Amino acid sequence: MNVLDLFAGIGGLSLGLQRAGMRIVGHVEINPFCRAVLHKHWPEVPAHDDVRTAVAWWRTETRPRIDVVAGGYPCQPDSVAGPKLGAVDARWLWPDMAEIIAALRPTWVIGENVLGHRTRGLPTVLDDLQRLGYTPHPGVLRACEMGAPHPRPRVFVLAHTNGPGRPSRCRLGSAGSTPVRAGRWPAEPRVGRVAYGLPDRVDRVAALGNAVVPAVGEHIGRLLINHYRSR
Repeated sequence: MNVLDLFAGIGGLSLGLQRAGMRIVGHVEINPFCRAVLHKHWPEVPAHDDVRTAVAWWRTETRPRIDVVAGGYPCQPDSVAGPKLGAVDARWLWPDMAEIIAALRPTWVIGENVLGHRTRGLPTVLDDLQRLGYTPHPGVLRACEMGAPHPRPRVFVLAHTNGPGRPSRCRLGSAGSTPVRAGRWPAEPRVGRVAYGLPDRVDRVAALGNAVVPAVGEHIGRLLINHYRSR
């Protein structure tokens, strides 16, 4: 399964999906520091800097088909730590992700955002996915369920195109399947809660704070792959 990862950050979601057995074929990320990290770990994967022009970029040459469009669209419009402006916030980029989905027509969509998304932007996301011909399944996953030393709850949306072979149900969370990693792992010094601590570099800690925990991405990837194997 080929993945185009939008708002890719330093590649936490990409790493998890890759561990599950997927192939990362493209990244879109605006932050230069994060793009440098992506290039270091995925030097063969093409990267672009703007979701608003990503479709045109992707079509500039012959590229692999896209089976999965994934992305943690910016959380600031819905975060309880911000002004909570929702769709009127300039950082509300879900419509751009929706345009990419409409243009590339992946079989699967994976979306990620903060808990505040549930009562603000999520209804719009679900409506848009249904309008585009997908059946969305939202849920909450916590990094601690995968063994992380911090809770880090996040809203995830899995959506499958309304076509042959679509799943009747696609459940997220510990009730949906067994987490891919048992037990807990130690925290990295000074970033035990990811978003807090005294950083060596501010951009590094900010990137960690924005990243999807790879074990969570792996869990989601295995849900999708297991669906294909069980058909």
